[in-house]
Amino acid sequence: MTSHDPDGAGWFTGIDPGDVESGATAIAEGSAEAPRDWPTNAIDSGFADDEDDYYDRLHGATLHAARSAVEERERADDQQLKHAVRAMDDCERTANELSERAVEWGGGLFADVDAGIDGAREVATRDPEIEAERRAISLAERVVELADEAEAIRGFIERTAPSVAPNLSAMAGPVLASRLIALAGGLEPLAKKPSGTVQVLGAEDALFAHLEGHAPSPKHGIIFTHEYVRETRPEDRGSAARAFAGKLTIAARIDHYAGDYREEIHEDLRERMATIRARADEDGADTNAVENPAEADR
Repeated sequence: MTSHDPDGAGWFTGIDPGDVESGATAIAEGSAEAPRDWPTNAIDSGFADDEDDYYDRLHGATLHAARSAVEERERADDQQLKHAVRAMDDCERTANELSERAVEWGGGLFADVDAGIDGAREVATRDPEIEAERRAISLAERVVELADEAEAIRGFIERTAPSVAPNLSAMAGPVLASRLIALAGGLEPLAKKPSGTVQVLGAEDALFAHLEGHAPSPKHGIIFTHEYVRETRPEDRGSAARAFAGKLTIAARIDHYAGDYREEIHEDLRERMATIRARADEDGADTNAVENPAEADR
């Protein structure tokens, strides 16, 4: 609670009892060196009629402060990325599912209908002659709208993520960076996670199965979609995932606590990945030497 005068009268000093917002600000920003008999002080100062009245006003102010903090957090850019990437995934998933139905329906009514979203786009351009065609076309139009919305959201993510998390976006790409932020619950929670947790984000089901003794420990989660992991040979993917997750964690911390782009961590990651991938060439050379011992004597 804030001391607003030399006597430490309390957070309520100088505040109108009905001004909940000012009270919330005083509580959120203030402090006191030691506890005091705040209800008595509040009554003596005229802020409250009695102890119950004081606690009612305190409850109202703290509740308003909590709501303001939640609203401010929800408006934060990293939270917008979280909502955006989840909305994009929902739009894509729903569009793909409905496109199968739209194409199946439209294929029975019109000739030469392709599969997938492209097929739905074709059906959406047709001119209906009967009620069934009108409904099939309408469904196809909804599919196209969802697919287009997914692309529009992807564009928003690609434009927004680099300003919110410049290092994370450059390292992982804007969409994967946003997925990591969403899985962690925000940029700050992501920055506070150890690299081992970042490595398996998105593989929670496999991790729980492992903890229950039903499956091996997962080597990676959503970061598998990145070329550094996906395009590394299977026997080296564990090393690649650990190295990638380690640098992603550093990138998230720099983005959250500093916010400036730092090329050196990206260069370090490129060198580390080059070293890991060079193992394939070394192993291939060793294999050739064993398979063709006579070549070594030439």
